[in-house]
Amino acid sequence: MIAASLFGLGTGVGLWLLLTWAVPTRPALSERLTSVRTHPPTTPITVAAETAWVTTCGRVFVPGLRMLGLPRAKLEAELRITGRDVDTHLASKALLAVAGLLTPWLLQTLLALAGLALGVEVPLLAGIALAALGFLVPDLTVRAKATRMRREFRDTLSAFIDLVWITLAGGAGIEAALGDAAAIGAGPAFTKIRRALHTAQLTRTTPWTTLRQLGEELDLTELSELAASISLAGAEGARVRASLAAKAQALRTHQLTDAEAQAQSATERMALPVTLLFLGFLGFIAYPAVIQVLNGL
Repeated sequence: MIAASLFGLGTGVGLWLLLTWAVPTRPALSERLTSVRTHPPTTPITVAAETAWVTTCGRVFVPGLRMLGLPRAKLEAELRITGRDVDTHLASKALLAVAGLLTPWLLQTLLALAGLALGVEVPLLAGIALAALGFLVPDLTVRAKATRMRREFRDTLSAFIDLVWITLAGGAGIEAALGDAAAIGAGPAFTKIRRALHTAQLTRTTPWTTLRQLGEELDLTELSELAASISLAGAEGARVRASLAAKAQALRTHQLTDAEAQAQSATERMALPVTLLFLGFLGFIAYPAVIQVLNGL
């Protein structure tokens, strides 16, 4: 009964996904009027890379997953900083879930051909567990990569602020200082900053506006705060060299604190295997004595 219910549920979800792909829902009139009256959305600065074969193979599942509200706003920021396309991410989640669901049945078929067939419950439960795992693995991978890239971006941002401060001390204007500092560095973070400044030139907006937009897209408060400080110098003529130097020092202090916390965490993780090794050594020494006592009873 449970197997039949689960099969029926899976069939219903598959038919619903096929239906949403074949006959997409039409937006309501109120949504159309709202989109016409509001301003067009701002073009994102970050560029997302798309994996062609993943998107092509899993395109049928993307509309259904989007109707479920996936991905969340927090995960979209993680995808933007890693440079991964949203449709590619959703397609990979669906493909891994389908692969995890079908793999136990493939093994069951091979065992049946060899005359070692198992019951229906084993591949069914294993398929559900593997499908759930495959659906969650892309999210966990993206979050781990985004955390590492945010840490690297903060390290790069402190160097970028130092370069801007040095260029301002040499007598350059705020826009020239931003452009010269961004042109010197290399790496993904400097590439994103250069793209933001280039977008400001193309759209005839101020560079601190695009830097603030980049900080909001990547969920980096430090970059948004830097844009707010620079806007004071560009719009009101404030002297921000001391402020930029203090901000760079604060970022370096934060980096040192994070490095110390990671080192302490690694030290604590190393203590567990050493403790287990010590307990095993004590058991190895005490084993003959315990055996002698037990034999003498």
